[in-house]
Amino acid sequence: MRLAILGTRGVPARYGGFETFAEELGARLAAHGHEVTAYGRGGWVPKSMRTHRGMRLVRLPAPRSKYFETVVHTLFSALHALPRHWDVVYVCNLANVPAVLLLRAAGKRVVLNVDGLEWQRQKWSGIGRAYYRMCANLAARMPIELVTDAHVIQSHYAQAYGRETSYFPYGTDLEPVPDDGTLARLGLNAGEYVLYVSRLEPENNADVVIEAFRGVRTDLPLAVVGDAPYASDYIGRIRSAAARDPRVKLLGAHYGHAYKVLRSHAAAYVQATEVGGTHPALVEAMGYGNVICANDVPEHREVLGGAALYYNGTFELTAALQNVLDDKGVSDGLRVAAAERARDHYSWDTVATDYEAWLTQLAQR
Repeated sequence: MRLAILGTRGVPARYGGFETFAEELGARLAAHGHEVTAYGRGGWVPKSMRTHRGMRLVRLPAPRSKYFETVVHTLFSALHALPRHWDVVYVCNLANVPAVLLLRAAGKRVVLNVDGLEWQRQKWSGIGRAYYRMCANLAARMPIELVTDAHVIQSHYAQAYGRETSYFPYGTDLEPVPDDGTLARLGLNAGEYVLYVSRLEPENNADVVIEAFRGVRTDLPLAVVGDAPYASDYIGRIRSAAARDPRVKLLGAHYGHAYKVLRSHAAAYVQATEVGGTHPALVEAMGYGNVICANDVPEHREVLGGAALYYNGTFELTAALQNVLDDKGVSDGLRVAAAERARDHYSWDTVATDYEAWLTQLAQR
């Protein structure tokens, strides 16, 4: 099978969930003998890198713009892909419907991963939210395959548009990673920090987590991992909030091995997001057996089941963190439950095997 993956910043993954998805799925399919090409953006894919984990890399330019970077780069990728033979072209991100239209007009077999309900994100202007709604409407009416990574999003497309979608969850590794000195370099000790990981955007509620942590009676630090382009005003507010509590450490974005080490040794992890489908950071927290306190939204309950403490608002988050830090029995039970649920439902190897069977069937139609 010949597969092209479009719409991400590229691999190696150094940004978010779509990039990690492209790398983990693409690498496993390549290891099984399929030809996988991953398109990426200049500035994210090293110029000298032509292959990675068995995948061929194509690096194309992208304008530096909050509103146009993704769409324009994916159009460039689609134009590059048009004269080539692919069994399946897999496009990430609902915003890339213009590229999907181009690919379909050329007769390509296209899969579109729509992600979450992007028009609910505060970072987008009214025009941006309207654009995402238009893309959802168009995608639901095109002769393509739609993929969701959460049953909640699958239900939305069925109810709002009468459109069936295929469900494939996001995956995770399942084994903790030994510390190689990474934690010491970041000023942390194994098992002695509370972890928050996300892009620092308003709907991900880093400010709520910092405010809630101020009320937690502990000497442990709160490690805030993440960054975001085009969110300087909000990040400024996060820095001001962090400055009021010396226990809060803003560590910036970390990827690869350092990220896995941080995941593997936290005393507790907070998932504060309120918009989206299945959040990659949450699935990865489960895979590494984190003690999870999660914002009580349907998407999180779908992923976690009973393997977390849920909260609504600042005061409940403070209480949940105090509970897991003070009660070893509670934290040990949540840690085991999270790891077992990840192993049963979210292993990358299982996700890739299911994808391979489905994509192969598409390619053979």
